[in-house]
Amino acid sequence: MRSLSGFPLDELVQILSPLPPYKSREVFKWISRGVHGFQDMTSLGKQEREELSRRFSLRSTEQGSRLADRDGTVKLQITLCDAAGTEAVLLRDKEGRGTACISTQAGCPVGCVFCKTGSLGFLRNLDAGEMVEQFLHIRELGTEYGGEVSHLVIMGMGEPLLNLGELRRAAGIITDPRGLGISGRRITVSTSGIAGGIRELAESGPPLRLAFSLSSAREELRNALVPSGTGNPLKRIKEALGYYQEKTGQRITLEMVLLGGLNTGAEEAAAVRDFAQGLDVVVNLIPWNPVEGLRFRGRALQEPSPAEIEAFARFLRQGGLNVTRRFRRGRGVAGACGQLGSLRRVDMERTSPVE
Repeated sequence: MRSLSGFPLDELVQILSPLPPYKSREVFKWISRGVHGFQDMTSLGKQEREELSRRFSLRSTEQGSRLADRDGTVKLQITLCDAAGTEAVLLRDKEGRGTACISTQAGCPVGCVFCKTGSLGFLRNLDAGEMVEQFLHIRELGTEYGGEVSHLVIMGMGEPLLNLGELRRAAGIITDPRGLGISGRRITVSTSGIAGGIRELAESGPPLRLAFSLSSAREELRNALVPSGTGNPLKRIKEALGYYQEKTGQRITLEMVLLGGLNTGAEEAAAVRDFAQGLDVVVNLIPWNPVEGLRFRGRALQEPSPAEIEAFARFLRQGGLNVTRRFRRGRGVAGACGQLGSLRRVDMERTSPVE
């Protein structure tokens, strides 16, 4: 049975024929409200609901295990129709604002050496419905864990720009004012640096906020940390980012995962400063979140020290860059940046959030 959650309204009208278009619009609204069955669509007649139930399903995914951290983060395992799995996360900031972090792939083909998801390999792309349903699932969790979910970050498992067609469909559904109506200004997509995808996003939309996971602005080190980088050299990525800004006028976030003793020195900071020249960016520093077993060049990866983080931030600010630091949320349930791919709790010494 076809799941209706992944269809834009114009397609839904065609699919649900001979149901009148205004009734199809009601179905679209009911899906956005998060109903689980056609029987809940009370504005439709009983016979219409029964016919729809025979022909279609509303969702193809199911909520699996969940883990809640003391900082308000909830990590959710989601089972797909073929028994594959992915993960999504409910995040809350200091003001209590709810953000859904969703995935675009099961596993990831990029293979970043500092990322748990990258160590799993790649299974398959998710379709638009599987992405939309993650948002719906997280929104349901929001009602249990603190309230409204108003923002969306596409930073979960996978590389979004390697699944851009389905991402575009999902974003169109999520931003449609006749349904969920989430503003594109409240949606951020993060990429490891797929230059062609950045250009395609600039040309054809949707108009979302863009973040680029830089990892290192020195080509040799970046190619070692991000294996896919060899096909997307930094010069080509920077040109694509510049093109994106020309087309959209939006500021771009440069995400910099800091690895203790590896990419935190003055030479590295100077390379980041030079890469950012000519772009309108904010640099978001992300202290690496521990993942057991990940190594680089024979050595276990380490968290950066507070002194390393502060020195890196100070160098960039002195170079005229706007610098922010990522809050460390969800580490207790392996739900922080780079930790998705394991549902177990993490036994670690708890640290205070970095302002």
